[in-house]
Amino acid sequence: MIFMNAFIIGGLICVIGQLLLDVVKLTPAHLMSLFVVIGSILDGFGLYDKLINFAGAGATVPITSFGHSLLHGAMAEAKDHGLIGISMGMFSLTSTGISAAILFSFLASLIFKPKG
Repeated sequence: MIFMNAFIIGGLICVIGQLLLDVVKLTPAHLMSLFVVIGSILDGFGLYDKLINFAGAGATVPITSFGHSLLHGAMAEAKDHGLIGISMGMFSLTSTGISAAILFSFLASLIFKPKG
C-alpha cells in the first residue's frame, strides 16, 4: 500500500504543478519557487512530516521536499546555535543534493553539447 500512496501523492503534486503551468501560466522558475515555499510552510506547521510518513517517496522526491529540508535543518540548528544556526542548518541538510546537482550537470556538459 505504501507504493500506491507514494504514487498517488507524488502524482498529485505533479498534476498540481502541471495545472499551474498550463492554466495559471506560471513559469517553471515561479512554480519551483512556489513549491519550495509551500514545502517550507507545510513543514513549519508540522504537516510535511505527516505527509512523508503517509506517502514515503511520493513526498520526499518532489521539489516541495527541498523546502521542507531547508526549514527543517534551519530550525534544528537554530535551537542549538541561535541565529547563525539558521544558515548552517539549511546547508547541512541540503548540501549533498546541491553538490550532486552541480557535479552531474558538469559531467553531463562534458558528455553532451550544451547549448549556450
